[in-house]
Amino acid sequence: MMSNFDDEITLDGSCLTLAQVEEVARGGAPVRMDAEARARAVEAWVASQKIAANRPVYGRTTGVGANKTVDIEIDGSADQDYRLLRSVASGFGPWVKDDVLRAMLAIRANQMLAGGSGVHVDVVDAFVQSLALRTLPRVHAFGSIGTGDLTAMCETALCLIGESPWQDGIISSRLVLHPGDGLAIMESNALTLASAALACRDLERLLHATLTVATMSLIAVRGSTEPFDAHVHAARPHPGQQHAAAVVRQLLDGQVVGRARIQDPYGFRALPQVMGPAFDALGAAQSVLAVEINAAAENPLVSASANDVFHNGNFHAAPVALALDQLRIALVQAAQLAQIRLCALSEPEITGLTPFLATGPAGSSGIMMLEYDAAAAVGELRAAAFPAALGHVVISRGAEDHASFADQAARRTTESVEWYRRLIACELVGAVRALRLGGNFPEPGTPLGRYFAAADAALDRNTHDRPLSEDIEAAGRLLPDLWGQGLRVRS
Repeated sequence: MMSNFDDEITLDGSCLTLAQVEEVARGGAPVRMDAEARARAVEAWVASQKIAANRPVYGRTTGVGANKTVDIEIDGSADQDYRLLRSVASGFGPWVKDDVLRAMLAIRANQMLAGGSGVHVDVVDAFVQSLALRTLPRVHAFGSIGTGDLTAMCETALCLIGESPWQDGIISSRLVLHPGDGLAIMESNALTLASAALACRDLERLLHATLTVATMSLIAVRGSTEPFDAHVHAARPHPGQQHAAAVVRQLLDGQVVGRARIQDPYGFRALPQVMGPAFDALGAAQSVLAVEINAAAENPLVSASANDVFHNGNFHAAPVALALDQLRIALVQAAQLAQIRLCALSEPEITGLTPFLATGPAGSSGIMMLEYDAAAAVGELRAAAFPAALGHVVISRGAEDHASFADQAARRTTESVEWYRRLIACELVGAVRALRLGGNFPEPGTPLGRYFAAADAALDRNTHDRPLSEDIEAAGRLLPDLWGQGLRVRS
């Protein structure tokens, strides 16, 4: 894959950002290891070998799971590690997409450079080098329950050691294991974090695009600007609410809006109060992920400075699952408002235009079906919002008696991105038609005017009854670009 970036991204185990993860995953940004971090990983591996020679260490001197009471003979070989990886590499379902795989490789390499895994540095090198190859490991999407993406990490390892084919069908060994590497490779939620990180990056753009589209709808229905006044939000200073209102005020700057009503439907009047929690939930999820992608969340945790290992539960992804669950629930609330605004665009008492913005003979349907599409999207979002963290399981003969199901939370969040994108695309199609028919265009030269011009140029002007599927797809492609330019938005 050709890189779109001139600067390398440095993995040091502590400073990787979600934006950098996306640059590696989708832009092909090259990656390098920080020399001090690599030395830290070497130091941790040396310490792990010395410690395992003097005290019991889970996964090094013992089996794993229910086999934690089974002692393993230390003979200097990695036979147990190979057997462990083979047995756990048992995922199922569809293959993981390439962008998520690249994000997973970068995140796991960065975690190992934090120095707590005790993995041999050859493993870190292999993960980093894989990002520069033209092919990627083949990894199944399903198999995790939120206590480590065990199957995914082991399937990746089998590609690296030459026991499973890469995506190009070639079996190529690029790694020889050292004692203790098996568990040290497995103990990570890197696949879950990769999916969640990319979903959050997408939602950041879509939530801001929602404010742009909603502002177009507001102008189309001659809505009141009072609900966005700074005085209103100073009186109830939730950060997300204040942010949403501030962005809409910036978008309204320079616009002429002839207010038609004292109070508008909630889709307009309560926009900051409902979009605000979505921004807050997104920020909370991003904060959790920023910790996780730089964490030495290993069990056992190897500490070279303490010359000891600490058996612990840092592999448990409850913070990730809970944050993503909250985000999806907040997204449903935002989606419901978008559906309300789309319905308002079809109502002549609100727009002053024809029912459903139709222009053909009496009884023409116009954008009527957009309401159905929007309702279907909201229904899917609502179904996906069921909290994954409510799950529970006891497995491995009772040795593992709780799980976060963070992987399911990440998968549902990724699915929600696409449903939400289609929903806001429906509103954009309706808003652009309403602005065209009403003749009250956003002022040229303003950020909102530029956004409208882009949408106006991309969307079909034919208002006769016809299929709107292509319009929805075209609007969906526009959304990532309908925010940020000329606006002071938080990142």
